[in-house]
Amino acid sequence: MRSIGVGLLTVSDTASHGLAEDKSGPTIQEIVKGQGSKFVCSEYVCVPDEISQIQSVVKRWTEQENIDWIITTGGTGFGVRDITPEAIKPLVEREASGLVHLLLSASLKHTPFAALSRPIAGTIGKTLVVTLPGSVKAVKENMETLLNAGLVEHAVELTRGGTGQQVHDEMAKDSGEKSRGLYHHHHHHHHTPQPRSTLSHDPSGPVSSRHRQSPYPLISMQEALQLIERNVHCLGIITRRVEYNLRGYVLAVDVSASQDVPRVPSTNVDGYAVRATDPPGVYKVLTSQIHSISQTVPPGSVFRVNTGGPLPIGSDAVIMVEDTRLVSTYKDSDGDLEGEEKEIEILIKVPEKENIRFPGTDVRVGDIVLQKGDIITSGGGEVGTLAFVGKKEVEVYRKPIVALLSTGNELIDLQNPVSHSGNDWGGIYDTNRPSLHAALEGMGYQVVDLGIVSDDVESHVAAIRRGLQSADILLTTGGTSMGPTDLLKPVIERHFNGTIHFGRVSVKPGKPTTFATIPYENSIKPVFALPGNPASALVTFYLFIVPALRLLGGWKKSQVQLPRVRVTLQSEIYLDPRTEYHRVIVSQGPNGLVATSTGGQRSSRVASLSGANGLAIVPPKTESSPLKLEVGSEVETVIIGEIQKLY
Repeated sequence: MRSIGVGLLTVSDTASHGLAEDKSGPTIQEIVKGQGSKFVCSEYVCVPDEISQIQSVVKRWTEQENIDWIITTGGTGFGVRDITPEAIKPLVEREASGLVHLLLSASLKHTPFAALSRPIAGTIGKTLVVTLPGSVKAVKENMETLLNAGLVEHAVELTRGGTGQQVHDEMAKDSGEKSRGLYHHHHHHHHTPQPRSTLSHDPSGPVSSRHRQSPYPLISMQEALQLIERNVHCLGIITRRVEYNLRGYVLAVDVSASQDVPRVPSTNVDGYAVRATDPPGVYKVLTSQIHSISQTVPPGSVFRVNTGGPLPIGSDAVIMVEDTRLVSTYKDSDGDLEGEEKEIEILIKVPEKENIRFPGTDVRVGDIVLQKGDIITSGGGEVGTLAFVGKKEVEVYRKPIVALLSTGNELIDLQNPVSHSGNDWGGIYDTNRPSLHAALEGMGYQVVDLGIVSDDVESHVAAIRRGLQSADILLTTGGTSMGPTDLLKPVIERHFNGTIHFGRVSVKPGKPTTFATIPYENSIKPVFALPGNPASALVTFYLFIVPALRLLGGWKKSQVQLPRVRVTLQSEIYLDPRTEYHRVIVSQGPNGLVATSTGGQRSSRVASLSGANGLAIVPPKTESSPLKLEVGSEVETVIIGEIQKLY
């Protein structure tokens, strides 16, 4: 199970106003840190004894992916200002009366005054919430009770939707009987079992000791994506300058206008500011060179304005340039004004307010112009909106940095072709690293290139360690199958205490795709090992890596997968026992979207992705299904590139 994210809320009038030092909060932090990688203190806030402020923080935290357990300290007694239970209880959806009884029982062993404590425990959504007293002594006693025998870990796993099977099994061993669900008065929804022990082969053993069959269960695409969603969580919030390079970031807050737009009356055309009462005729032309907009335009004159410019005092309409005629210009003797318009003739009479943008007609102060969770796209609209309302900086979720490496002695670098194989056959060019690097950079992600890693444990350990130090997610290719030098799974499990969440997926291409997480410095970092065959690596990149990157970057779960559309096949496609993601070229035809196969789909044939902008989802072959999809069949297709017109 990934680390449990803790939100720590100290409730204290004096501490929140800096009149006293918060001691219970830091005490809990130290206790949490002392649990190693099991827990991560994701948030720590101190608020006064105010119900609205307590509830505001708790509500916000229960919506965050990185917080599983909220601990409050303070405000649980009988004092006039002790209102933490009153703030928390209305928010709790399922009360945990057993935890409350446990806390009181444990505290009463130390002091009878524990009877005056009013703890609350329960769940809000998928978040566990527990209120603790404000004294350091009571906090230590309560935390020791909660952390005993993995109680909180088990509670959080169940709250997340897990089965708690590991605890059941351990209890069954202790009692000498198999668990039959006798230990809890609740029902579990059983998911695909996840390996909790080391399943990979021991690379230090002889080749003959390697697995002959994969120990990892073959799971569906849907199950794989669910495991990714449950174990990959967004990174922290950062502040970025509003510039062209905001593409791909996700807003972490609502953005509102700090002022009316426009701030003052302005023109939406090029022309002349006039009084609506001015009749057609000849008028003197004023400009900002000779007349201030803060002064009233005198009778018999007009003020020249450009689109978006402010209007001078006294004007209440704007006449377009097209509705005027030039009468005269300034001469040489007029100095700097030479060649400027001197007089024009107004050809028509315009009504009041004609061609004027009044203050707040575009946006009013306080209006929400962009919402939390909105994606800043490369189309420019979001950046333009931020600039439009004068937003110089904005809070966004941090985009992940990707560490990228290829594995295999058979590989040579295209630009530095040095063989690692130790024989005379030369090797093959590393295709995956440059192609994935191009795809990542094209999506706006920073890449740390770790190069080609040799087929030995020491090189794998060193490369993964560099990746953990320099990036938020590791992406490797090769080393995922059944060969004796396929080392990624054993290195992740045996050298980094990582968890393999899945090691095989029922898709074509990409069956040996592997997803793991590794605990590192109070965080959990995802690791993806893609197949070494080039076409497999790119296809699985779009299917698995893109959703993971977007989850890390704060995208909504409903948006993390690439878009899908219905297309009409222009080529026949034979069915496979596995769901196939067939590389196709999707075009706009006269009657809708059509898809043409890129040819041979062998997993090593990267040319099948050259020009491909879609992955047609071909259903698995069954006893009752046809052998192939005929021309004219409709299939759902994942869009991975721009759609072109066919006609």
